[in-house]
Amino acid sequence: MSNATVQAVNPATGKAHETSYEVSSPKQIRHAAEAAGRAFGPFSAMQARGRAAFLRAIADELESVRDEIVALVPRETALPAARAGGELGRTMGQLRMFADLIEEGSWVDARIERAKPDREPLPKPDVRSMLIPLGPVAVFGASNFPLAFSVAGGDTASALAAGCPVVAVAHWAHPGTSQVVANTILRAADKTGMPDGVFSLLQGTGQQVGVPLVKHPAIRAVGFTGSRRGGLALADVAAARPEPIPVFAEMSSINPVVLLPGAASGRAAAIAKGLAGSVTLGAGQFCTNPGLVFVPQDTADAFAKELSAALADVKGGTALHRGIAESFAASVAARTGRDDLEIVVGAAGSDSAGGQDDGGASMAPFVFKTTLEAFAADSRLAEEAFGPATTLVTYTSLDALADVIRRMEGQLTGTIHYDESDRPLSETLVSALRSRVGRLLLNSFPTGVEVCSAMVHGGPYPATSDGRETAVGTAAIFRWTRRFCWQDMVEEALPLELRDANPLGIARRMDGKMT
Repeated sequence: MSNATVQAVNPATGKAHETSYEVSSPKQIRHAAEAAGRAFGPFSAMQARGRAAFLRAIADELESVRDEIVALVPRETALPAARAGGELGRTMGQLRMFADLIEEGSWVDARIERAKPDREPLPKPDVRSMLIPLGPVAVFGASNFPLAFSVAGGDTASALAAGCPVVAVAHWAHPGTSQVVANTILRAADKTGMPDGVFSLLQGTGQQVGVPLVKHPAIRAVGFTGSRRGGLALADVAAARPEPIPVFAEMSSINPVVLLPGAASGRAAAIAKGLAGSVTLGAGQFCTNPGLVFVPQDTADAFAKELSAALADVKGGTALHRGIAESFAASVAARTGRDDLEIVVGAAGSDSAGGQDDGGASMAPFVFKTTLEAFAADSRLAEEAFGPATTLVTYTSLDALADVIRRMEGQLTGTIHYDESDRPLSETLVSALRSRVGRLLLNSFPTGVEVCSAMVHGGPYPATSDGRETAVGTAAIFRWTRRFCWQDMVEEALPLELRDANPLGIARRMDGKMT
């Protein structure tokens, strides 16, 4: 047994909770990974309707403890009860969405090329392929979404849907919420007859628990949402294994917003109001907060005044844990002493992390302003300040702006605000953004990620460790799969998805054509 414990702290008051949780021991870590390895065979072989029933049962179990969760989440994160309820609804919705996906069945991308024994000069074999699950997945709970991106969140839901057992690592800031949610998954597994080891929860930090878990040979993939430092550390551990495994980590993003001239002059007040709400939403919760805004130089001062007015009554908010607030304060402090940055909103030297006697974790909004030339000359100006801060960057040429964007790091989102006078949109600008982001928005704001089949929540490195896939939406399931091929296989040894009679009635590609 481990002697170390984790204990949640209310970020609004700085007061520790009365309940502590024992950090999982090395023996418990090995047991969880080995149990997941044993569960993989029967769980991955299970028909989709069985796994779908499991996912729906988890959602039902979560609903049965709604009141407990909605009361507990605010005490561990300072999120309002209404926000906790909304996030719980999203979590249950994701589980049911993946249940629907796998029950329908076409997601496996079944492909059949029938044999042509008489083909010259060589016969064509019978070749069939589809996606199959990778194996047990380590899922790390996110600090900023204690439900939707944590123990029963999108990574867990998509991995279980694919047929991969999950070993989850609770985030140290909300161990109680993580335990309550884990218990619902275990009850659902028992009620639906899932194999032992299909899900386990470990308590402790990434260093204590996560690193040895990722090193365990039974683990075949990793899902992570958090800091760049944490994501890269796990990726290094996974790459150094005797048999490396993929790490799908969502890490950092400043989500550039471009105001085109017509929009900047014609809708400045409305855009500033929307931007203020997007920048300050969640007080360090949303990875899609816009941290960078490109503004035409001749309208920049007027827009800065509108944005200042829109933020005048915003008091900031409380971070989900003090570590977020302290990191934000350090990022702000590194900017406030620079000659090439004007402070538009905020005060140099202020304690933006709170620092109250009660130990709370408040964060006040900051807005900075600089030129495109200064921004391009110093990569530190493009570093993420995770929290309610953004930087206005003035530009005079769309071509020069596109060139700077093209050289930026990868981002989750990019946004263009335009007016009719700005059309047609610059293909050079659109192309530059497309090369650097995973989702491009027009005349809206990036906070708020719709959970649907078409959503992409990912982007080029280092927004994510692997920009080819998404962490939100039904396409998230593809992260936990690999394509497998059967050649000249007897019918009874094929999965149902690839049999001639198509007993599941799914869409398939036959001899190169969709049927």
